[in-house]
Amino acid sequence: MTTIERESMEFDVVIVGAGPAGLSAAIRLKQIDPDLNVVVLEKGSEVGAHILSGAVLDPCGLNALLPDWKERGAPIRTEVKSDSFVMLGPAGSIRIPNWPMPKLMSNHGNYIVSMGNVCRWLAEQAEELGVEIFPGMAASELVMDGDRVAGVVAGEMGKEADGTPGPNYEPGMELRGKYVFIAEGVRGSLARQLIEGRGLSQGHEPQKFGIGMKEIWDIDPAKHKEGTVIHTMGWPLGKNAGGGSFIYHAENNQVLIGFVVHLNYENPHLYPYMEFQRFKHHPMVAELLEGGKRVAYGARAISEGGWQSIPKLTVPGAVLLGCSAGLVNVPRIKGNHNAMLSGIAAAEAAAAAIAAGREGDELVEYEADVRSGPIASDLKRVRNVKPAWSRTGMIGSLMLGGIDMWGASLFGGNILGNWKHGKTDAAATGKAAKFKPIDYPRPDGKLSFDRLTNVAFSFTNHEESQPCHLKLKDPSIPIRVNLPEYAEPAQRYCPAGVYEVVEDASVPEGARFVINFQNCVHCKTCDIKDPTQNIVWTTPQGGDGPNYPNM
Repeated sequence: MTTIERESMEFDVVIVGAGPAGLSAAIRLKQIDPDLNVVVLEKGSEVGAHILSGAVLDPCGLNALLPDWKERGAPIRTEVKSDSFVMLGPAGSIRIPNWPMPKLMSNHGNYIVSMGNVCRWLAEQAEELGVEIFPGMAASELVMDGDRVAGVVAGEMGKEADGTPGPNYEPGMELRGKYVFIAEGVRGSLARQLIEGRGLSQGHEPQKFGIGMKEIWDIDPAKHKEGTVIHTMGWPLGKNAGGGSFIYHAENNQVLIGFVVHLNYENPHLYPYMEFQRFKHHPMVAELLEGGKRVAYGARAISEGGWQSIPKLTVPGAVLLGCSAGLVNVPRIKGNHNAMLSGIAAAEAAAAAIAAGREGDELVEYEADVRSGPIASDLKRVRNVKPAWSRTGMIGSLMLGGIDMWGASLFGGNILGNWKHGKTDAAATGKAAKFKPIDYPRPDGKLSFDRLTNVAFSFTNHEESQPCHLKLKDPSIPIRVNLPEYAEPAQRYCPAGVYEVVEDASVPEGARFVINFQNCVHCKTCDIKDPTQNIVWTTPQGGDGPNYPNM
């Protein structure tokens, strides 16, 4: 095997991912010591291109990082004015009153934002402080020095479809640091290597996930109510799966509409994307969108395990930040504030270590901050909501989870203790023979759309000659195992139409498993939900993937 020779660059801190966690870490490092040499690597074509979030932002993280963010012109202007929870039935709805809910569930003082635009602005603040940001640089490998993470390989491009170097092959560079921050977002490839390879989840509950799909709509100005936040539960999912929706009235007569399906559903015939499309035909939603125009679409996985599922966050030379660490508050549907707080905490730990002459060791101070500071306070109070939903369903979760959150808010402790999650989302998938297929209505092209049409509104692009970044551990499993046992759910759980089963009489099995990796929006659902855990998501070459304008 030929050894690839790469040039290397040395930094004090190498940060993988220009999301809220990574950029907050970079800014805080330079605030503490302007002489620190900090680099941020971003796999998207530009900062924000791969950012997708609801999003209602709790500004506590930003307040801690840049208290004068308003004066600096942050793109955070739409304060929440109205906040409601609605239970949907097939044709009607019931508003759930706000007064029984703990104060932590209130969105008073929060803002409806595009996190893509917030990250673009954070990148500007970082660059003004001297941070180097390299977009289009996917970090594909860890650089190891014995047991220590010493850096990453980034910018490798030009491989042929079979994985061999092509005529325009570029080997990329080794970017080495005294410390490496992994801030890739949910189920990132380097984070997965560390968590699985180092056993970082041992002693913790398995991480749980949801798939979140989002569209941006321009709507009739007469129907637009800037600052309105609506969350729904119930129809169309019913007992088939946990989940719900959000409808946020942002600026410029735009509505951010999204749908989340918990990935621990059993019925492999469930089709999360079509549940989202069906949701938009509810009378309440259809009336809002009628006469409007969908202008963007995207999807990504959401970490839902919460406090119980946070893995060990440190290894020699590296730490996990933000959604790579699973810091989302599920009932609040918020994680950006904790991502920023984690970046600040990691930066402070690394800066202190470097000032003391340390490098490449474990930043145990960072882990201690996460497990005892404001992130812990935020996540401990809601720790039992997700497992209660999994065990008792939506109504049971509303009652038990609500009581537990009230207890935690009033008395500082969880009445229910510390419930466990149990199975992984992949293991929760049931056999197809035990369930009836679900008949979904055809998209009408006005309110609802087929997947490939919608994927065009994610502005996704992948160079077709490169190797497929969706790896099969065993290429025979989709047709030999997943198809007869699970009706090959990859055809349905993928929100971008990447996976197909195509009938083919020319092969002994009578069908082929086709991977249309060009459609991939980097949501990672396949890596999470495949019942045989046969699919591994890896980074495509730098810059490829979705190009979200303002998600």
